[in-house]
Amino acid sequence: MINLLIRLLSYIVVFLFGFAGGMYALPLLTAPPAPSQLELATHAQRALFSGEFKRDLPGSDALHYGIGQVRLTNTTISFDGELSPGPDYQLYLADRFVDNEADFLAYKGTFTRVASVKTFDGFLVNVPQGINIANFNTVVVWCESFDEFISAAKYQ
Repeated sequence: MINLLIRLLSYIVVFLFGFAGGMYALPLLTAPPAPSQLELATHAQRALFSGEFKRDLPGSDALHYGIGQVRLTNTTISFDGELSPGPDYQLYLADRFVDNEADFLAYKGTFTRVASVKTFDGFLVNVPQGINIANFNTVVVWCESFDEFISAAKYQ
């Protein structure tokens, strides 16, 4: 009876580790190619605003973070750096700097969703027509599936 219980417990532990590993690896396996350094550098030269994702924000942790430079033009937002991999990342523009989940959720209704983020070693996303980046001051990466704060950068 004890052997059966130990075996069952070991199956459950292995399943949980496999499931967690799959949740981490799936976004990496299905991610499209990241933009080239040339594309990011070209966009950086035209940027009107820039900010920095930092790993040490209160809402970031070892599994949810961003490190690098974010740059904005009126039509495109680029990121040159590294995001921790995860599913369903969304890029928001905010009119106030938020650095944790509670603050993001408190003001989420006033923020503007820009695009999905599908690459983790840099990204280039188009700003939808009708959005004026000058009306905001912060870029936020948020995991919609798990309501998880990833990173934020104040750009003005």
